[in-house]
Amino acid sequence: MTTQTQESFSVPPSLETAVNGALQWINTDRAASFEITGLIGEEHALNAAPGEVFELGLVLCDGELCACEQVRFKPTGDNFEYNLVESEKPDVPALLDPPPGIRASWLDEQLAKHEFLLLLFYRGRW
Repeated sequence: MTTQTQESFSVPPSLETAVNGALQWINTDRAASFEITGLIGEEHALNAAPGEVFELGLVLCDGELCACEQVRFKPTGDNFEYNLVESEKPDVPALLDPPPGIRASWLDEQLAKHEFLLLLFYRGRW
């Protein structure tokens, strides 16, 4: 498993084990093939003391869908225990891109209202 999923993004070396484990956990749980395309709140994770529980937002993309998952990392020996963190009002929406099928109808609706649309896609968000 590689930690560099895009030319412009790589996981900080001290977080590689934790992030790669969380990615594998999520992919196995969802029978998915997400890749890490960004991290949210990595400063807190990088500053966590050894053995300290920390949270980290993972920006995940599978080519069709991008999502953000807030994950709690609990060190257990040489590994981690992972749990998804539910937030009443997250800073970043869980689905960063509309689910498949909705995007086309949304674009059609917007094009009916406007002469043109400019779509900007950056690190899993548009």
